[in-house]
Amino acid sequence: MEMHHMDMDMDHGHHDHGEMDMGGDQCSMNMLFTWSTKNLCIVFSGWRVNGALSLLGSLVVIVLLAAGYEGVRQVTRQYEVAHARRLSAFSAAVVGGSDNRRAVEQRGKITMAALYAVQVFYSFFIMLLFMTYNGFVMLAVAVGAFVGYLAFGENMSATKSVACH
Repeated sequence: MEMHHMDMDMDHGHHDHGEMDMGGDQCSMNMLFTWSTKNLCIVFSGWRVNGALSLLGSLVVIVLLAAGYEGVRQVTRQYEVAHARRLSAFSAAVVGGSDNRRAVEQRGKITMAALYAVQVFYSFFIMLLFMTYNGFVMLAVAVGAFVGYLAFGENMSATKSVACH
């Protein structure tokens, strides 16, 4: 049996694995923790840090985004409580109450599914922020979670496990 030899370039020294070419401009794509803001793009190539002011502005936006996630969770919890109250207000003894209850139940389920989808999308976006592996961005996410918990964390356990969704 004859083996064919394929010529494969195994020299990885000539490849630039740390950065992506973005039409002449470079965005740093770190896979290791760093504090460097050189060529830092945050999630999108257009969200670029060009200096101290753009870094500060980006960090404030990230804090607000992370805090906003807690706001979405609070809105979802409030909707779930209100929906449960609406359902408990229906009585099977009321004529037509059963049909109305099913309609309210179905609308509530669709709304809760939409709110859940927003939470999942939002949480994965925050995960992408964290995965810049930039220490400043990571700290901004944590500060945003802190601020969000202070602003929206009423009746919520601080020990809730953190996950992408």
